[in-house]
Amino acid sequence: MLRFNEITKTFGENTAVEKASFVVEKPTMIGIIGRSGAGKSTLLRMLNRLTDASSGEITLDGLNVTNLRGAAKRNWQSQCAMIFQQFNLVPRMDVVSNVLHGTLNRRSTFSTMFNLYPDADIRRAIDILERLGIAAHAPKRAEALSGGQQQRVAIARALMQDPRIILADEPIASLDPMNAQLVMQALRDIHEQDGRMVIANLHTLDTARRYCDRVIGMRDGKIVFDGTPEQLTTGVARDIYGADASFSEATTSTQIETTEVAKKMMADITAQ
Repeated sequence: MLRFNEITKTFGENTAVEKASFVVEKPTMIGIIGRSGAGKSTLLRMLNRLTDASSGEITLDGLNVTNLRGAAKRNWQSQCAMIFQQFNLVPRMDVVSNVLHGTLNRRSTFSTMFNLYPDADIRRAIDILERLGIAAHAPKRAEALSGGQQQRVAIARALMQDPRIILADEPIASLDPMNAQLVMQALRDIHEQDGRMVIANLHTLDTARRYCDRVIGMRDGKIVFDGTPEQLTTGVARDIYGADASFSEATTSTQIETTEVAKKMMADITAQ
């Protein structure tokens, strides 16, 4: 059970997240939505311990994540993998080596310095790339790939950590619609097939509705909505984004068509 208990983060006089509380009882795919500056990224960074909470606590099955230090903190970060909007790959390094960086937390300093990896890890990295449909790009430099392919490499690197939780901070913000669909479908498949918890910060309501089991809405650092995609009505969306926002509750036929094409592409990739 993952529990946020009145978690707060302040930067000087500014409050980025204010007394956020929610409980996740089982592995779920959760979308966190809200305008830029709503506190979404800060919330994930506190869970991953990239930033410390000012007050409150986060626990997982009784483990107080907010109190971890040193090796215990690094071990937690290996169990709570983070995927970033800008991929955070090493551009001039080949794809498979970027994926293998997901094992750095459990490798010795010597093997890290000389880029030495066990054969079993290399085989596993290639298997993960194949699962995500990009094994053919394994020997290429990361910088030679498209944005959507690079993001799938970043997902593969996260899977190399074998984490309990995958956090995705605006994973599709810089992608075109088709690649965005492929990345979101990959995250959904990881949740369904591996039973992992996935928490993603998202901008679009349609994406949250389509892929997530649960949606958390944030505004000005506070959680103002926590419910199912079906409960995410236009009125609720305006509470999250502001009264001046205009949203359509229906998904257009073009969006549906794009989604179905993306699903078919992922099915074809998996079958290959």
